[in-house]
Amino acid sequence: MFGKRDVSDKLETIVGQDTVFQGTIRSKGSIRIDGKVEGGILEAASVIVGNSGQIQGDINAKSVIVGGKVTGNITSSQNLEIQSKAQVFGDIHTALLSISEGALFEGHCVMASEQNKVIEMDLPVRR
Repeated sequence: MFGKRDVSDKLETIVGQDTVFQGTIRSKGSIRIDGKVEGGILEAASVIVGNSGQIQGDINAKSVIVGGKVTGNITSSQNLEIQSKAQVFGDIHTALLSISEGALFEGHCVMASEQNKVIEMDLPVRR
């Protein structure tokens, strides 16, 4: 959807379709979830939640693609793509958002990049 995705990083971690993982995953690389994760994913370069993937917990990554179900907040510093059969229940914070027709999203959304958080104001100089 975004053309050039930030999935160019080597896929380092895969949670298979018949796997249930409980706990927090911290990874500087890319992660694909086709099974179930009961916990969060932190500091990842990219997270891909496959069509059969389920995450119950927060996601914090540069790039996130959701094809399955996420129950938790998603923070993506670059882009978030919610595909047509995906379900997201939680708040999202991202710089670039794409929600395909047919996707389900319940929550609040804030779209802002890290650069836009600081607003500089030039004040007039008094003499």
